[in-house]
Amino acid sequence: MDLVQIISISGKTGLFRLVSQLKSGFIIEDISTKAKLSIGNTSQVSLLDNISVYTTDSEVALFDIFKTMAEKYDYGQAISHKSSNEELKAEMEQLVPNYSTERVYVSDMKKIFQWYNMLQNAGIISKEAFDQRNQQVQEAKENPVNTEK
Repeated sequence: MDLVQIISISGKTGLFRLVSQLKSGFIIEDISTKAKLSIGNTSQVSLLDNISVYTTDSEVALFDIFKTMAEKYDYGQAISHKSSNEELKAEMEQLVPNYSTERVYVSDMKKIFQWYNMLQNAGIISKEAFDQRNQQVQEAKENPVNTEK
């Protein structure tokens, strides 16, 4: 499954895959249950590929953190998002040593670990998936879309 098509929807629990676009919204699939449903254009949707985490000097892409987690855990489960705040902070410190302690909250860390584990449970976390995403990012850099008219 393509990591680039994974989204989070404000107000809905879980993660979803974009299936197709409709005139008035999108068809999505829950990555856990595989249930398909439609959402309207007014839904607040975030592509996980566009999410970054603040560091002391810049930002790091969420999928880069997921890749670090996958390598650390040998593509298995990470610690639970229900772990203590201290455990989550210590783990985050190992994954992103220079994360901004002022701008990255424990609630953000919980989402990171929860989302990673959801993706891992759904069989989406794999070396091949990260290689495919890296290739897509590289191709996008080499062939930018011209949006000027």
